[in-house]
Amino acid sequence: MSLRVRVYYMWGFISSWLFQPPIRQDINMTQGTLYIVSAPSGAGKSSLIQALLKTQPLYDTQVSVSHTTRGIRPGEVHGEHYFFIAEDEFKSMIGNGEFLEHACVFGNYYGTARKTVEDILNSGVDVFLDIDWQGARQIREQMPAARSIFILPPSRDELLRRLRGRGQDSDEIITGRMAQAVNEMQHYGEYDYLIVNDDFNVALADLQTIIRAERLRSGRQVQRHDALIAKLLAQ
Repeated sequence: MSLRVRVYYMWGFISSWLFQPPIRQDINMTQGTLYIVSAPSGAGKSSLIQALLKTQPLYDTQVSVSHTTRGIRPGEVHGEHYFFIAEDEFKSMIGNGEFLEHACVFGNYYGTARKTVEDILNSGVDVFLDIDWQGARQIREQMPAARSIFILPPSRDELLRRLRGRGQDSDEIITGRMAQAVNEMQHYGEYDYLIVNDDFNVALADLQTIIRAERLRSGRQVQRHDALIAKLLAQ
């Protein structure tokens, strides 16, 4: 599971928040779509999701924080980046069935709260889960309607350069991350969409295109515009 497990909620992505019109009250509320986003560490998935969220109106964008037992890092804020909790508390939550998915990575636990995700989806807001392929399998088993996206780096050399460029890990840890990355990338075929993050802006446009296309699916559009359709087809 990625060391940066986050859950991202978003509604609409084209208009900037400065120019977004008021929420339409005459459009029916639809079920939000759950998006699973996976990638090896250093492929840029977190940066892509953050860049996508910056195009969202503030009142339509929500970020739900995942739980972890790892130590807090410099610059991180409890309740903003993660809920940093003790291992005993995390295991208690597992026992109570409170996680939609969870995993242990490098000796630390990470998990996505089930109720938070379900409540947001039911309110019509799309949910992004930044998780690894194992977590993705858990999610798909419980929510088969979820859409999944895998992000690849353009090469191993570039992935290694990005990991070293962070300046956070030792050579030993980076070597371990590279080995883990190769294993993770073998699971790309389990996903609905594949993005190669060579040029960041192009990859971001690809991500936006996927979300837009999913929102234009017939079933979802019918939910949103059933009143309009009924009027148009009235005899």
